[in-house]
Amino acid sequence: MSAPAQPNNPLHGLTLEAMLTALVNRYGWDGLGERIPVRCFNIDPSISSSLRFLRKTPWAREKVEGLYLFMLREERRAGRD
Repeated sequence: MSAPAQPNNPLHGLTLEAMLTALVNRYGWDGLGERIPVRCFNIDPSISSSLRFLRKTPWAREKVEGLYLFMLREERRAGRD
């Protein structure tokens, strides 16, 4: 049995690494650390160490997912102007 389709879920099929990479490309580590103040973004940040932390910390992962969705909404708004 296959998983149900999720056409209205922008996170469906997206990896945490892809979200984190897009956020770092958009805001940089400094900007990401300002928006989500966790140590792995502010002190010697890297994708691999951040992924380890986010996979073990559900509240931080939710914040990353929320910021990613916010970024998508902002990009859509900018595209309409």
